[in-house]
Amino acid sequence: MSKQLELFREKEAQWKQEVASEPVRDYDFRTVSCEEVDLLYYPPQGENDYLEQLGFPGQYPYTRGIHANMYRGKLWTMRQFAGFGTPEETNRRYHFLMEQGQTGLSVAYDMPTLMGYDPDHPFSLGEVGKCGVSVASLKDMEILFDGIDLGEISVSQTINGPAIVLLAFYIAVAEKQGVPLEKLRGTLQNDILKEFIAQKEWIFPPEPSMRIITDMMAYCMDHMPKFNTISISGYHIREAGSTAVQELAFTLADGFTYVEYGIKAGLDVDSFAPRLSFFFNSHLDFFEEIAKFRAARRIWARRMKEKYHAKDPRSWKLRFHTQTAGCSLTAQQPENNISRTAFQALAAVLGGTQSLHTNSMDETLALPSEKAAEIALRTQQLIAYETGVANTIDPLGGSWFIESLTNRMESEAEAYFQQIDNMGGVIPAIEAGFFQHEIAKAAAQYQKLVDKKQRIVVGVNAFTKADEKIDIPILKIGHEVEEKQQRLIRQIREERDERKTQDALVAIKKACSTRENLMPRIIEAAKTYATLGEIVAAMKTEFGEWQETTVI
Repeated sequence: MSKQLELFREKEAQWKQEVASEPVRDYDFRTVSCEEVDLLYYPPQGENDYLEQLGFPGQYPYTRGIHANMYRGKLWTMRQFAGFGTPEETNRRYHFLMEQGQTGLSVAYDMPTLMGYDPDHPFSLGEVGKCGVSVASLKDMEILFDGIDLGEISVSQTINGPAIVLLAFYIAVAEKQGVPLEKLRGTLQNDILKEFIAQKEWIFPPEPSMRIITDMMAYCMDHMPKFNTISISGYHIREAGSTAVQELAFTLADGFTYVEYGIKAGLDVDSFAPRLSFFFNSHLDFFEEIAKFRAARRIWARRMKEKYHAKDPRSWKLRFHTQTAGCSLTAQQPENNISRTAFQALAAVLGGTQSLHTNSMDETLALPSEKAAEIALRTQQLIAYETGVANTIDPLGGSWFIESLTNRMESEAEAYFQQIDNMGGVIPAIEAGFFQHEIAKAAAQYQKLVDKKQRIVVGVNAFTKADEKIDIPILKIGHEVEEKQQRLIRQIREERDERKTQDALVAIKKACSTRENLMPRIIEAAKTYATLGEIVAAMKTEFGEWQETTVI
């Protein structure tokens, strides 16, 4: 027996021993025809590069998955993104989704909240509650999670520029519920770098923004060990028009930047890296998406181990949430979006996602109706319980096509990393407009192909219907939402202890001018019912605002 094969057998035995200690769901893992399905498929003789490139699930470099028995132990979290109108309306939707079998919550905030404005600010006019839920105070957050035990459910929040304020509101609600902070599970998106690159919802300049993030990392490291402090997001990079390789490379480059800033702030890499997670897009090129997820795990593991010298294997494991591609949905023949979403969700599962949001068929027209949201959740449940794809790990691993795509995407991502390094890193590249320009070129190239019908979009540039009428229910957010939220914010200001609130805001300003951790000061202000807009304004006095470089 060769040394390589001997090592292979040793690693195989170690993996089997690890699997034996893992929990197993009470479920029949055979095919619908009752054929047996092995837990894992791999070369029986051990190819020379197998251990280095693929390995076993739960073992470095995690190409085949970060858990030893993946979905046989626990299915992915079905975390439908939801938020609209008032906190009361969104709270009712959360209870509905949980009754339908959803296993995690994900909060969508409206545009004023995302930009750090209260509902009565002039910039909020016409936008309150329209693209998500309006949350501008601790009172709103209390209503949002009324009747929901934060100690029992994992909550993800899509918020970036004012993330530290929304986290403070969330912490204050948990304390009011009597939930110890160490029990809180969930994820804060908090990825300001991709805002500068793609989504454009920033508040402060890059450097102060990174200081805010490292303060949050340090606080959560000490008080909230189960909470993911940043969900490093490629989703919005892809939605802006990037290629799959650009999404992969730019997202991981952002992740490495957060690691570097954490280390520079004096944090031990193994103290915070295990709580970093990722958020990827799952688009329609089925095999490419699966390869992207596999390449992401391998790149992250190698860099964390070899460049950043992380010792804890948890720091090497890239954990990620996936959302199906909103930009692929069409207003034309919207029922087709159910099929699009199903294919994309299946790719995410075959790629080894830890949690998943499936888009609703009507999201290109409006926020999801209750029925459309239910269909989207049922899509995940069909994949989990009726297709058999959760019965074995990495079922497409070993496919010559998949492995070739995985290797190619890794190589092309490394080339991007070199370009970014040559520019001095992610923040100098943002300031130079590099990412924005690359994404714009990719988006323009894709649109040219669509315009020439070299890329078919069903129902848009082919297979169209003359005089089509959209005949599905549409959720409409009325102006009364804005009026109600404005009344509530005025009531809060009238009833709170104004002196305590103003003292807390002054304390935030002072902390911003020092190296004091901002998190406790903002939590204190939240408890006095200082509003989102007031807290952000206090921070702006020290940190200022930012304008991006125009690129053509």
